[in-house]
Amino acid sequence: MNVETENIVPNGSAVVTDGVGLLASPTHSSGKYISPHIGNISKGDNLDLISRKGTTTMDEERREHMAYEYLCHLEEARKWIESCIEDELPPSTELEEALRTGVILCKLGHWCAPDVLPLRKIYDFDESRFRAKGLHFKHTDNFNRWLLALRSVGLPEIFYPETTDLYDKKNMPRVIYCIHALSLYLHKLGKAPEIEDLVGTVTFTEEEISAMKRELDKYGINMPSFGKIGGILANEMSVDEAAVHAAVLAINDALDTEDHEATFEKLQNPAAMLNELDSECSVRYFSVLKTKKKEKEQSNVTNGDITDADAYDIMLTQTEIQSCVDQVNSDVKREIAEAKMQEAVLSINQAVDSGKLSNLLNSLQSEDVNLSEVIPKNLKWYSDILSKTKKHNTECEENIDLTRQEIQDIVLMANQIAEHTRLVEAAIVQVNEQVQYEDPDQSLEALQNENLSLSSVNPDNIQYYMKGLQERLKEKREETGNQRCLLNEDEIQEVIYNCNKRASHDHQALLALQKINVMIDNDDIEATMDALMNEYLGIEDVDGSCGSKYHDKLREAKKNEEADLSKEKILQVINSVNEEVRLERLLSEGVTRINSILPSKDTTTLLDALQYEYVDLIGVDPDNVPHYLTLLTTLLDNKIEHTGDPSVSLSKEEIQSVIDKANNQTIDTIRLAKAVSSINSCSCGSDPTLTLEALKQSDVSLRSITDECSDAYHEKLALAGQEKREGIDEEGVSGWAEHRSRDGYTYYYNNKTDKHSWTPPEGYEGTSPYLSREEIQVIVTKVTADYDRWALLKSNEPLIINLQSCWRGIVVRRVYRDRLEYLRAHEKEVVVLQAHLKGYLQRRAYQERLAFLRDQTPAIIKIQSLAKMYCARKAYSQRLQFFRDNVAAIIKIQAFWRAKKTKKDYKQLVEVDQPPASAVRKFLSLLEQSDLDFSEEIECQRLKSIVVQQIRSNQHLEQDLTVMDIKIGLLVKNRITLQDVVSQTDQIKKNQRRKTHEQRDEDGAGGIRGLSKTNQEKIDAYQHLFYLLQTNPHYFAKLIFEMSPNKTNQFMENVILTVLNYAHDHREQYLLVRLFETALVEEIDSKVFALKDIVTGNPTVIKMVIHFTRSESGGGTVILRELLSELVQEIINKEGLALNISPVDVYKAWINQMESETGEKSKLPYDVSNDTALEHEEVKRRIATTVQILIDATEKFQQSIMRSVNRIPYAMRYIAMRLRQALHDKFPEAPDDDVLKVVGNLLFFRYMNPAIVAPDAFDIIDMGKEKRMLEAEQRRNLGAIAKVLQHAAAGKLFEGENAALSSMNGYIQTAFQKFKQFFLEASTVEPPSSRFGYDEYTDVIMLTKPVIYISVKELIRTHSLLVEHEEALAPEPNDPLREILKDLGQIPSVEALLGGVREPIPGEDKEDIINEASKEELCLTLSNKFEGISDDDGSDMKALFVRTKRMVVDLLRVQPGDNLTHILYTPATQEQEEDHQKMITERDQKDMEKFHRTLTIKGDSMYNDRNLPLEGMKRKIMRQLRTLEQEEMVSSKNDYQDIINAIAKDIRNQHRHRQQRKNELQRLRETQEKLNQKAKFCEEQLESYQVYVKACLESLARAGGKVAGSGSEFKRQTIKYSAHRLHEKGVVLEIEGLPKHQFKNAVIEITAIGPGMFEVTGRVLGVAMDKVELVFQDLLQLQYEGVAVMKMFGRAKINVNLLIYLINKKFYGKGY
Repeated sequence: MNVETENIVPNGSAVVTDGVGLLASPTHSSGKYISPHIGNISKGDNLDLISRKGTTTMDEERREHMAYEYLCHLEEARKWIESCIEDELPPSTELEEALRTGVILCKLGHWCAPDVLPLRKIYDFDESRFRAKGLHFKHTDNFNRWLLALRSVGLPEIFYPETTDLYDKKNMPRVIYCIHALSLYLHKLGKAPEIEDLVGTVTFTEEEISAMKRELDKYGINMPSFGKIGGILANEMSVDEAAVHAAVLAINDALDTEDHEATFEKLQNPAAMLNELDSECSVRYFSVLKTKKKEKEQSNVTNGDITDADAYDIMLTQTEIQSCVDQVNSDVKREIAEAKMQEAVLSINQAVDSGKLSNLLNSLQSEDVNLSEVIPKNLKWYSDILSKTKKHNTECEENIDLTRQEIQDIVLMANQIAEHTRLVEAAIVQVNEQVQYEDPDQSLEALQNENLSLSSVNPDNIQYYMKGLQERLKEKREETGNQRCLLNEDEIQEVIYNCNKRASHDHQALLALQKINVMIDNDDIEATMDALMNEYLGIEDVDGSCGSKYHDKLREAKKNEEADLSKEKILQVINSVNEEVRLERLLSEGVTRINSILPSKDTTTLLDALQYEYVDLIGVDPDNVPHYLTLLTTLLDNKIEHTGDPSVSLSKEEIQSVIDKANNQTIDTIRLAKAVSSINSCSCGSDPTLTLEALKQSDVSLRSITDECSDAYHEKLALAGQEKREGIDEEGVSGWAEHRSRDGYTYYYNNKTDKHSWTPPEGYEGTSPYLSREEIQVIVTKVTADYDRWALLKSNEPLIINLQSCWRGIVVRRVYRDRLEYLRAHEKEVVVLQAHLKGYLQRRAYQERLAFLRDQTPAIIKIQSLAKMYCARKAYSQRLQFFRDNVAAIIKIQAFWRAKKTKKDYKQLVEVDQPPASAVRKFLSLLEQSDLDFSEEIECQRLKSIVVQQIRSNQHLEQDLTVMDIKIGLLVKNRITLQDVVSQTDQIKKNQRRKTHEQRDEDGAGGIRGLSKTNQEKIDAYQHLFYLLQTNPHYFAKLIFEMSPNKTNQFMENVILTVLNYAHDHREQYLLVRLFETALVEEIDSKVFALKDIVTGNPTVIKMVIHFTRSESGGGTVILRELLSELVQEIINKEGLALNISPVDVYKAWINQMESETGEKSKLPYDVSNDTALEHEEVKRRIATTVQILIDATEKFQQSIMRSVNRIPYAMRYIAMRLRQALHDKFPEAPDDDVLKVVGNLLFFRYMNPAIVAPDAFDIIDMGKEKRMLEAEQRRNLGAIAKVLQHAAAGKLFEGENAALSSMNGYIQTAFQKFKQFFLEASTVEPPSSRFGYDEYTDVIMLTKPVIYISVKELIRTHSLLVEHEEALAPEPNDPLREILKDLGQIPSVEALLGGVREPIPGEDKEDIINEASKEELCLTLSNKFEGISDDDGSDMKALFVRTKRMVVDLLRVQPGDNLTHILYTPATQEQEEDHQKMITERDQKDMEKFHRTLTIKGDSMYNDRNLPLEGMKRKIMRQLRTLEQEEMVSSKNDYQDIINAIAKDIRNQHRHRQQRKNELQRLRETQEKLNQKAKFCEEQLESYQVYVKACLESLARAGGKVAGSGSEFKRQTIKYSAHRLHEKGVVLEIEGLPKHQFKNAVIEITAIGPGMFEVTGRVLGVAMDKVELVFQDLLQLQYEGVAVMKMFGRAKINVNLLIYLINKKFYGKGY
């Protein structure tokens, strides 16, 4: 059997071969067939050559030729992609493998549609993952993104390959085929270069062709028709194929006539879809089209047989006609432009001749002449050069005008000259400015400006240039007197020349300086001296005899500097050496002079020599010169005697030491003389104390001075002084006294004038009235000796007194002893006498008092009682009356006092950062959990479980209702059998029975405890798993981004909200917000590269937040309803409101109104552009009126939105705040306005704006039963308001297409400022921990553990996702998630998890039973596997902190104290211990009561710790506090105040927790009521559907019919049609790889294999191609969804509507 197939030849035409390989039609543009083996075969010798070849050879050559052509197509695709993406690709033989990652395709998609496919979305962009580990399934994401890019540019989907075609290499030619189609499509749109035709122009080796042939054989597919891409594009892109085809045929027929007017009428046919037709060009259209058609006919006739040719092979296509029209229009436009250009050139010449610059500028700027780069400020240059050029032309040839090209060249040349002149002037100005700024870099840059022709600018000399230019500029300004004059270019060049010369000289000096440093390092003295004398260095006064000193000093200076010496430093060293040499010489001369003077004993000459400035002796005193002479002479003599050399002399140091010694001796001697003088003067006085103080002066150094002898000293000294003054005339005494220094030298001191002298003064005769030191010492010694003798006697005084006391004692004791002996002798008599006397006296007094009392006993008693009673009664009555008179005041005082004291204590608790333990202790009772607290907690948990289950039940009911609604609608529309609807109704009833059964089983079996015991450990592991997922948001956050983006909402609805109990309490809300926050930060860090990515893209987290907020749990829809309902209702109900702001629409409405009022057709054109419409004042007036109304309406919406900042759901506001913060962190340089625009995109555009545009869809308003949809005008009004609000929120002005609304830009700017403030306030909220009162410690102290309800299917699916993405979610080996997944083991099946399912009944499929069982819900009580529940206090620091805190609370209840340290170290009393045991007993009783009520009891170790004795609990607390202190959670330095602070925080939050719980209970009850109402509504809907189905069944029964499958046996039926017949009916649109004239050989069979089930088989020439199972319900679903075309067999395109019609007609006997 021979089957015709279609192959490809180089020019893309079809070559049909039969089964034996006969070549029917070789086609090539040259009439030859190019083969890698045969070469070129002309048409004439084709059959002869083929006849000599066998069948095998021809098939082999055909396959090789196909491989060659495919390689050519690969090379074409490679070169085209390279030209687009500007990147090098692998060779064509490796291109297929390179394309499999999808990276190259994504780069191409980015080039086509960068907004749809940004580079950051390309997976494995650098292909490092592919090179390391090969293909990954995520590479398919690249392919899908590429397809999205293709859809965005509009490429018909008929060209799209499948994912497996690329990823699994199932059909790589299909991918290359799509690339060729894309290139042709984009080229037609003018967006891409044309792809080359390389068939026959490139060569490949035999190995490459053979390898490709083997690859194509592996594919086992037919090669796509690359040559028919253009025709397919034309077909796919047309709107009405038949209409276009008919219109094009009519045009071709009209071209065969000579009537150009009739042809133009055909061209104007709207069905032809031709653009830009001009009636004035009709003749030219006709001429060009006729010529084009003749050329096409001639070309096809020349190319060969046209028996099987298509009609368009000889006729013009619509594209060709349009191209001809465009060509004519282009020619006409060009001719008109040329005429206008000639006129404009003439006007330029005239303006040049007239010399009027304004006319010249207008002519040059004329659009007709189209001159480029006309700059008005260069007009003077244009005029001058144009005039000169034209004058030159006139001189050469008379009256020659300038041409356009000459004018353009002159304009460009003038621009260059003017620009160069301006640049030179600017460069000169810049040089003058920068020189003054003293910035070397900027100055050098200015001098090196390419516009200045400055030569020899050396960057190294920039400092010279700056200094020279500054000096020259200053000099020029002083010469001219103009302080603003600048240096010109010549002056700058002169300065640069001089500076270069100066820099060269300095460079030579620098070299000499470097040589000096080198020679110093080399220790070469002579070379150093040579360098120092270098003429360029310019160092003078270099003494050749001091070379060694120069060298040494320079080396020392360089060592100190640790760097090379500068010229200044060298000059400094040389000067210092020269000065040092000079000073040394002068010093030597001075010392020699001093030594020469000593023998002469001339003090005057010696003084001059000592004071010689260059000797530089310190401390030379002229008064001491004689002493200097004595000491120097003595020293010199000693030195001569010691050395034996009479020529020796004293050095400067020795002379200086003598001078210092003489000065010191002089000072000591003066002090001695003054001290002696003071003693003499004090001794003449009357105060011994002063004399004693003078004697004790250290300067006089007297010995044996005793304070007790001060009077004696004074007396003796006065007497001695008086004796010495006797016989001396004091008036004639000069005051001089002779003293002796400690060194034995004689010294003279004048007590009157304080003068001193080492030589006998003039007038001194050797006598003095003053005591000398030696005389004073003699007197002091004598007086002290006398005193010592008296003191010796004084010291023996106690011995003398003792002797006297002993004698007196003997006398007294003798008298006492005599008296005592007498009394002892008469002792008895003395005692008796004393006793009698005392007894008598006492008895007498007692008897008298007793007798008086006995006589007055009654009276005394009465008096006493009355007096006491009266006083007590009086005092009590007065106090009581006072209280009664002031009862209100007393009560008020008591209340005030108690309130003040309590307030003071509570203020300490609330406001003080570190409240004292005593204040906290008073409020510990607030921490007690009462029975009401516990019952409310249990009730809250119960209501939460009911609400969660009800939500899930309502979701299932809504899904069932949606399916029923669709199916009944399809039933009514398509008149299908009732079986599908009945089966769906039965399924809903079965689901309801199953839910009732599950609820009954759950009530009886205890929920999750009804499972098999063997699976209890796995269930516990699942409880640990979901607790971990709840409290660690990063797992879900990462998992979200590992999933496909289109599944995130479903995953969130089915898993995340289920795990978080639909966020119905504060704990779950806190965890959900944390999840959103973590995912948002993760997405911004990894997927957001610019702010616009948030706005233009569709971030996953933003989408999830919006989805949650609009759900019942989020509450966002209710808030929007309260916010917008009244405003939206006002806009909808306002009659006659039309906020139409489109200029064209307003224009047309105006035309319609005028025609309606006048009854005449308007003379104005109906179809106009926006600009034309705005030319009419009426249109402007109407738009202005509408704009004002629109502003007023928008302002109301904005004011309502501004007031809603505190009503926006917290989750939305917090995510907005974190979005703002995260964007600021990632883009710190981004302006705040841009970041707030992104926040506004979330809060307004995504959250509020859709509710304004479509209030009916978001349940903002009640539409009523009679009106289910908004009218078009109402929706347009709301859309206009939303548009203005959107522009205001984004700060986007009306421009471009919206320029008609530019009058609103002022309002937009004002509104944007308000929106910015609103967005900032809305995105500023408290953190979740403060909002919800939940932190990391809360779970440890919860009364009840969290519970979730999850179906078995969702549980297993979550487990599967975690296992699949385990590496990404838990990269660390010790991650808790890995441990729990390891505990869970393999993913269980439904049967394994539930311990089996029920046995199927006859006729029931087990898969249905398992699927039904998978929907059963499990109740999981979540727990933390990693919480420290043993006595190991270090296992979990957070739990340890909580346990310690609870134990401290118990301790504070029974034992007071100033701080925790004081309490812990204070022993407890017995009473406190008893109170503690009583408290433990009461708590145990309460716990047992709760256990009996709830069958749950806490097993945390904290309860065991709290049952310890008081002292034992203290020791336990101290151990735990030390452990916590090691973790820096508490500190002993502040007496563990952190624990007290935590307890105070719990007390403060306790009231808020209770209030929140009450609010939560109220909210849960309201939610339960709403859910019940919704469930009731859904049940009523289901009941109405069931009633409708029942009525249909009864109607069918009355008609005698039966429902398919309801009891009658199914009858198998088959229908057959050829593809040609189905194509005529419109059912089959196309079969890829099969031309339409071959459709008659293809047969399609449709067989009914069951109710609503069909099997479709395709056959070509009797050979079965494929079988497809078709479900009629799926067809109806496609029709409902608006899908018009579907694919069958992977190749055939089928019309869905006509296929449904055919099946209804043939199998159900129903037609339309």
